[in-house]
Amino acid sequence: MILTIIAVTWLLLVLVGVPIGISMILVSMGYFYWTGMGLAFAMSRMVDGLNSFPMLAVPLFILAAGILNGAGITNHLFGFARALVGHVRGGLGHVNVLASLFFSGMSGSALADAGGLGKMEIEAMRKAGYDDEFAGAVTAASSMIGPLVPPSITMVLYGVISNTSIGQLFLGGVVPGVLCAVALMVMVYAIASRRDYPRDVWPGVAAIGRLFLRSFPALLTPAVIVGGIFSGWFSPTEAAAVTVLYAILIDLLFYRELTWRRLWDAIYETTATSAGIATIIAGVSLLGYVLAREQAPQQIATMFLAIADGPVSFLIAVNLMIFVLGMFIESLVILLIVVPILVPIALGFHIDPVHFGIIVVLNLMISILTPPMGMALFVVAQVGNIPFQRLATAILPWLIPPIVVLILVCAFPVLSTGLPSLMR
Repeated sequence: MILTIIAVTWLLLVLVGVPIGISMILVSMGYFYWTGMGLAFAMSRMVDGLNSFPMLAVPLFILAAGILNGAGITNHLFGFARALVGHVRGGLGHVNVLASLFFSGMSGSALADAGGLGKMEIEAMRKAGYDDEFAGAVTAASSMIGPLVPPSITMVLYGVISNTSIGQLFLGGVVPGVLCAVALMVMVYAIASRRDYPRDVWPGVAAIGRLFLRSFPALLTPAVIVGGIFSGWFSPTEAAAVTVLYAILIDLLFYRELTWRRLWDAIYETTATSAGIATIIAGVSLLGYVLAREQAPQQIATMFLAIADGPVSFLIAVNLMIFVLGMFIESLVILLIVVPILVPIALGFHIDPVHFGIIVVLNLMISILTPPMGMALFVVAQVGNIPFQRLATAILPWLIPPIVVLILVCAFPVLSTGLPSLMR
């Protein structure tokens, strides 16, 4: 009965426009007050939820992405991607996907990708004669690659709350991330061939070489992060700080486009974004305690065990649950509430925690594309000036490639565990 009241109250608050993090805090505060546990205890729980050294990696990776974007590095990456694949049928669609793959090695965030590259990509595709719906759908779909390729803010959070190696997760996402890029490019080629979309002229090896050298310092970012972690030079959190320093360093030495104003903007955006994430984490920490006290995890576990008699049926149930939840709830909230409940069940079925983590992250990235609450759709609609309703319809076929990759990752665990196993 209490769980029903909590769920209904939370949903009502969200529906009337209260931010998700604040709504969770208000509902939990009401529970603590009603049960006589006191609001002081609630405050201490929120502080404990944020008191995590690995969690510091989140604002640092956000800051690194802001600095790289402010330094104009996205322009160099887009230019290099265009030289590589712009001559293929549907050229700018392929460029869109490949640029997202490159940028994902620096930002770690799907929304940073959609916002940082999205405006540039959509405007270029408009000028070349592509439909707005196609340009917007490709931009939104390609942004999901960001949290799959290291660094990844989503994987940092998953690693913290599930006690899984963040370095192993970073490596585990490489192959699925590349597979998603390939699958999306196949989709681009099929649609572009049918609609006879244009392509660029082959620029020549010399031009590609010049653009590669110009982009090389930025492209090296994932190697610096992953190499440093597995060499033992620094922890994942320290890697995030190193990434910030590296972003500033390569601008000073190579690009020289970062101004004090742009640096301040990056810091401001990082503060605003991190505050929103911290509010959600605090709210989830508080609500998680309430759910644990009311034995919600045990009830959910019992439900899963009743419908899943093995790892295959369990993964099918998890995929369907996250897909449905992702249509209505922010992916970060799903991650922070659902994962602590599901990970022990997955371990009970002898599912590798890295494999399960990649499955969850891939599911969450699909959820940012699913209307009516897909966050990537809102960002792309805003930066591309595309009506949300048109974009929400156009994105539906683009859910097929990542779902196919998800099925492959579920069926063949080696796709996510192969690289991490080589480093153990």
